[in-house]
Amino acid sequence: MKIIDSYITSSPCEQNALNIFQNEWASRLPDPFGELEAGQIPLFNDIRINWCVNNLGGITGKTILELGPLEAGHTYMLENMGAASILSIEANTRAYLKCLIIKEILGLKRAKFICGDFVKYLQNCSTKFDVCIASGVLYHMTNPVELLSLISQVTDKIFIWTHYYDHDLLKANHHKKIGKKFPGSISAEYNGFKHTLYRYKYLTTLDSAGFCGGSQPFSYWMSRSDILACLKYVGFNQIEINFEQPDHPNGPSFALLAIRD
Repeated sequence: MKIIDSYITSSPCEQNALNIFQNEWASRLPDPFGELEAGQIPLFNDIRINWCVNNLGGITGKTILELGPLEAGHTYMLENMGAASILSIEANTRAYLKCLIIKEILGLKRAKFICGDFVKYLQNCSTKFDVCIASGVLYHMTNPVELLSLISQVTDKIFIWTHYYDHDLLKANHHKKIGKKFPGSISAEYNGFKHTLYRYKYLTTLDSAGFCGGSQPFSYWMSRSDILACLKYVGFNQIEINFEQPDHPNGPSFALLAIRD
């Protein structure tokens, strides 16, 4: 493609910006922008975030750390719910640029997006946050227990939505893919917490420009019980669970809100 082909020759509009990543959007924009062509998933009106914020008693005036904002749908919700500030960290450069497009179209004022690896950020972070939102990221990690441990050092409240490994559930719903996607498991230990990790391979999804997984061609999933045990191990003594979906098309999943008194 020649550089001249990157220019827009039609009148300025929001759709022109969205079309930079045409056919790569996952999210449907909120009203009054819902008629714009983007994706179909209602991440700008996500009941999981509503549940999280309601159980926290609101987030007005709170500082939020958001890991993996994808297309800023949850960021938009958190700002509208009164968060004082949202620091959103995205490693996928295409997703990061999509967040900036959404920030401009929807006029987000209290959200800051930074481009990079949030694990590296947390390893050197001295800032404390009121809440951490980690939706759709844990199962993309190569060391998920390290992530949970690092998060526990910067906040006392964390919301997580994640897939988890359960052989029987995966076999029942994904029997044709389980052998290829989950080639094996390893025993692991991090800061004294012993657990099992199940290797997950992205396979052909890596060929999609809209890929929104981790930064490696594989990740490690944890079992549901190990996730909960790890959160308790790093100090979260109150855990509320919702949105159990054992037959999720991409693997069993659930959401949780973990709090340290």
